[in-house]
Amino acid sequence: MTDQEAVSLNRYRPWNPSAGLVPPAPTFSTSCLSLPKLLEFFITALETCTSKSSSKSSTMFDLFVNLKAPNGREYRQPIGLFINNEFVKSSSGEKIISVNPTDETEIASVYSASAQDVDTAVAAARKAFKAPSWRDLPSTDRGNLMLELASLVEKHAETLATIETWDNGKPYTVALNEDVAEVAGALRYYGGYADKIHGQVINTGPAKFAYTLREPLGVCGQIIPWNYPLAMAAWKLGPALACGNTVVIKAAEQTPLSILYFAQLIKESGFPPGVVNILNGVGREAGAAIASHLDVDKIAFTGSTATGRQIMKMASINMKNITLETGGKSPLLVFADADLDQAVKWSHVGVMSNMGQICTATSRVLVEESVYDKFVELFKEQVKAVSKVGDPFSDETFQGPQVTKTQYERVLSYIESGKSEGATLATGGEAYKDANGKGFFITPTVFTNVKDTMKIYREEVFGPFVVISSFKTEEEAIERANDTTYGLGSAVFTENLTKAHRVARAIEAGMVWINSSNDSDYRIPFGGVKQSGIGRELGEAGLAAYTNAKAVHVNMGTRL
Repeated sequence: MTDQEAVSLNRYRPWNPSAGLVPPAPTFSTSCLSLPKLLEFFITALETCTSKSSSKSSTMFDLFVNLKAPNGREYRQPIGLFINNEFVKSSSGEKIISVNPTDETEIASVYSASAQDVDTAVAAARKAFKAPSWRDLPSTDRGNLMLELASLVEKHAETLATIETWDNGKPYTVALNEDVAEVAGALRYYGGYADKIHGQVINTGPAKFAYTLREPLGVCGQIIPWNYPLAMAAWKLGPALACGNTVVIKAAEQTPLSILYFAQLIKESGFPPGVVNILNGVGREAGAAIASHLDVDKIAFTGSTATGRQIMKMASINMKNITLETGGKSPLLVFADADLDQAVKWSHVGVMSNMGQICTATSRVLVEESVYDKFVELFKEQVKAVSKVGDPFSDETFQGPQVTKTQYERVLSYIESGKSEGATLATGGEAYKDANGKGFFITPTVFTNVKDTMKIYREEVFGPFVVISSFKTEEEAIERANDTTYGLGSAVFTENLTKAHRVARAIEAGMVWINSSNDSDYRIPFGGVKQSGIGRELGEAGLAAYTNAKAVHVNMGTRL
């Protein structure tokens, strides 16, 4: 190869894998490089690449797949474990299959982490935590990395939303305008906090100078649910990184794809290797390994109450700091003096959005007796007018499929339970299939004449499913609202603000919406009481879960 040919080939720059499907074409001139020479170069390059990687467990060629989504968007999907800013195969070679819930077809398979892979990721996170490149990075610079990551999320928003919709089933417009927008917003919010986390000087008198430091916890294990894969990751990543921790994330095995694409943006934004490590894997192996790992300092988990209990047990092995956001059966109270039209619309959003797969879904609606019948009729009309079930990539769709066949069958089982216990099925309650007889769709389901002892009233369904019951007095409404093992969200509808505040104080829940439902905000604390969780995420309160307060006492003159 001549010097002129070598110079020409040097124009073939490395490409950013998150930027597109294929690398850009080389900008050589045909006058300086013949076709035989070109073929010779590429064959040699391929042989060299294969030779250099022969002793490694993986190569670039089997850690990415080119995909085309149903909306026509083409992109390059990572399928490896993201450790130390690189994608690698799992130690076992085992994979998880991602299924499109809309038509039940396989999208892709990704590598599934073993306990050994968790060890590797935790070791990488610990090394990064101690490394000067992260430990000694000025807090403003740490925040700037997060701001850059937020900007990259916005730049890649359409691809991220496409993957989220394809893998999860939620409407594309929601994934783009709500979920991905919230990811960028939460990262930017906490990025702004990075250089504003500080201790305080405490005056105890002239003989002592006392102050506190806010220090990062160390390696944080974060276990993410499948209902909001990217948003829940951002809720946990934001405060953890702002406070200077390092992270090992385990994504939900049902929705493994979008978080891997997001991982590329972490590297591109400039985070040092090992600061964020992302694993896919089944909960009983990878999740359990993280929760019980002796070198993990904190666990943050969002998921079911039953799994949360197991996480607590495993985390107790070394008394990890723990944050749990678990199940709910949130009440929504509608008083006779409420704006009924608004109460109906918000009640519908509060339980039917995201296919009802919301931990804070206000799925127990209690309506004052005098307006009960009118409310039920208006709610049924709202469901009919708004809850269009179908292709999540269609702009007209309000409700896509349930995330998996397991969840689909679970919701259908609750429908049968409601019927058998004697509740009135007011509307819906049926499996819904596309034109090809495929998809995990369920028509929006409303039960009335529900008793408090019924399974559908007491247990979390996690689907497009609501029970509507009546009450006579404010005292009865509060008592029944609190008659649950859960205490995550709640809502109150009344035009009487005195009553609204009084009832809000009386309800046993971590959050109360007055004249709205489920309009959460990443600037406001989020969390529950009773069996709905421990600790708070979001807002300034979310930072407290990722720092330790160290007290420093300086003797200024006391002598023994």
